[in-house]
Amino acid sequence: MGGLLSKLKKKSSPKIAEAGGETAPLAPILTSDLERRARLLDGLERSDLGWFWASDDAGRLIYLSEPAAERISENGEEIVGRQLADIFKDDDELGESSTQRPLKFQLAARNSLRPTTVKIDVGGRTLWWEISGAPRISETEDFSGYHGIARDVTASIASQRDAEKLSRFDSLTGLANRHRITHKLAATLTAFQSAKRSCATMLLDLDRFKQVNDTMGHPAGDELLKQVAARLTRIVGDQGEIGRLGGDEFQVILPDIEDRQHLGDLSERIIQMLSQPYSINGMRAVIGCSVGVAVAPFDGIESEELVKAADLALYAAKGGGRGQYRFYSSDLRDKASHRHQIEEDLRDALLKDELEMHYQPIVSSKDHKVVSVEALMRWNHSERGMVSPADFIPVAEEVGIIRELGEWAINDVCNRVASWPTDVRAAINVSAVQFASDDLIPIVKRALKKSGVNPARIEFEITESVFVGDIERALRMFKDLKEMGVRLALDDFGTGYSSLSYLRDAPFDKIKIDQSFVRGCTEPGNNNAAIVSAVVSLARALNMETVAEGVETKDELEAVVAQGAVSLQGLLFSRAQPAEYITELLESGELILEPLGPEKYRSDRRTEFRKIGLVHGDSRYDVVLRNLSKTGAKIEGLLEVPLGTEFVLDLGGGQLAVATVRRSEGFSQGVEFETPLISDGSDGLCTRHRVSPYQIEAAGRPLRSLSDEGVAAITGGSAGGHRQFQQVDVAAQKR
Repeated sequence: MGGLLSKLKKKSSPKIAEAGGETAPLAPILTSDLERRARLLDGLERSDLGWFWASDDAGRLIYLSEPAAERISENGEEIVGRQLADIFKDDDELGESSTQRPLKFQLAARNSLRPTTVKIDVGGRTLWWEISGAPRISETEDFSGYHGIARDVTASIASQRDAEKLSRFDSLTGLANRHRITHKLAATLTAFQSAKRSCATMLLDLDRFKQVNDTMGHPAGDELLKQVAARLTRIVGDQGEIGRLGGDEFQVILPDIEDRQHLGDLSERIIQMLSQPYSINGMRAVIGCSVGVAVAPFDGIESEELVKAADLALYAAKGGGRGQYRFYSSDLRDKASHRHQIEEDLRDALLKDELEMHYQPIVSSKDHKVVSVEALMRWNHSERGMVSPADFIPVAEEVGIIRELGEWAINDVCNRVASWPTDVRAAINVSAVQFASDDLIPIVKRALKKSGVNPARIEFEITESVFVGDIERALRMFKDLKEMGVRLALDDFGTGYSSLSYLRDAPFDKIKIDQSFVRGCTEPGNNNAAIVSAVVSLARALNMETVAEGVETKDELEAVVAQGAVSLQGLLFSRAQPAEYITELLESGELILEPLGPEKYRSDRRTEFRKIGLVHGDSRYDVVLRNLSKTGAKIEGLLEVPLGTEFVLDLGGGQLAVATVRRSEGFSQGVEFETPLISDGSDGLCTRHRVSPYQIEAAGRPLRSLSDEGVAAITGGSAGGHRQFQQVDVAAQKR
């Protein structure tokens, strides 16, 4: 028997080569060889390929491989006796796709413990292990604890978390990416609908970021975006979540905020902080920011609807001159359609000869004599008549037509000025897009040569935005223009991107003081007068002229003249006039313009002429809104209304204002608002709060974004029934 067994071993067992080349006989580890088995398990434990653990029937740890114990405790014995659930904790950060059951649940069930990822907190850091085990059953068939194995999966979990973070967060800024912020908004709106809560969202777009990216390079652009993200995070704080949608576009979600005063203040802080200069690799960069705001459920119920509303508001903010914010309103939908039509028609405006230049006189502050004019483009549409420059110029810049329009304007003005009988100068506005074009200098040279105009009579008005990015290039452009003999004016000085280095290095002949500083400079406590004085003093020290823009009242005229402004421009003297009118004026030689206009500036009153709803008791009336200010309004349409009568004015878009009659004469009333209106980010006014669609839903109507019909239905007013006041036809009364 022994010989047979020996033969079988030799036949079935391979030889193992030893150092000397001879083979050693196979020595299997038998079940009874406890010492060698123990060494095997000990070697496995110390190899970190896997560890062993055991617990008793009370869930206390009674054994853990020594290398494993050393990883989570300086003294491994200290953890023996502790509850498993106190050492191994469920990982709350597991993804939504995980089907892992809580560890406590599995231990309580006393069934086989499937591979389970747990986390262990060790001295301020976190380890992740994967544990599994099988229940031990005693001879009496009672549960006596677990035997199990464990392995360290910290590296793979960290890698998985990094991959998940990359899929949900922007790798450059660390903010939520488009996927996460979109999912977050959708989930928030769904949850908030059932709880009848509101949620605002902001869309942000950086102004002039592309110029920085193009001139300073993409690494500089990336660094700029990081700094923008950091500033945004500080401003928003814990009010909401910020996401980067891509490029220079950002989105902010603000739960439980619908107060437009709060949203407007936050938007202004964002614009102000993001417009402060940035230092990038020792270079200075200045950008701006535009903000569009929409609030659920007022402006949209679903996330797609709300984002579209915010996008329309953002577009309106950019179209209003950038560096501004806008709230969404239903009017923006109509404007978007109108804008699309403008884009289509603008491409043919030059071919159809629909563009024309108008000229606004600029007069001397000493004798009100016309010294120059500003050329302003007008579009006389063949079907719609005059189209506002505020409507078509931003579109022209966006779609790239502004260069063609700018070239046409330069040629037309040069030809016109060459025919004038006096030495009056004409100023031409140059957009930042046109200034960035390499063909501006050749265009100016050709226009001067072809028209034969004296270059000193041509002035180019340039805004500070041309300095964003490649300042050296801008200075070279200025030098080339000055060498031709034309004059340069810095337009809209002080409106957000000012730097004294511009004035020190650029050869400007004139500084135009923006009308925002002229407006209100006569009001007590307003600092605009001091700003005007400072700009005038600075220009005088640099041997530059000054023009005060937007002078519309006689008290403003006195104020800016007292501060030393050299020239004046504004409606008080003349609006922009057709070229033929200016030609006749110059040929007549009567160049003195008398100031004609209001005596005093009224800061908060806006002329209106639109129909609104008025609710009194159970009746609803249609009245005409004539004037509107933050604190009150003038309305027309009701006869003999007593003083002290309280109304609710329906200003549209869910905006209800409680008002009290303070003046009443015939069919005209002056009312005072219970709560002042606020700025809408433009030159308009709005209410802080609006009728909630949840209120309309409670009245039995389906939940949807605000509509005037829904608001009218719940205000309690009716067109019929007994009326206390007589409604009149305002137009007929005027006639």
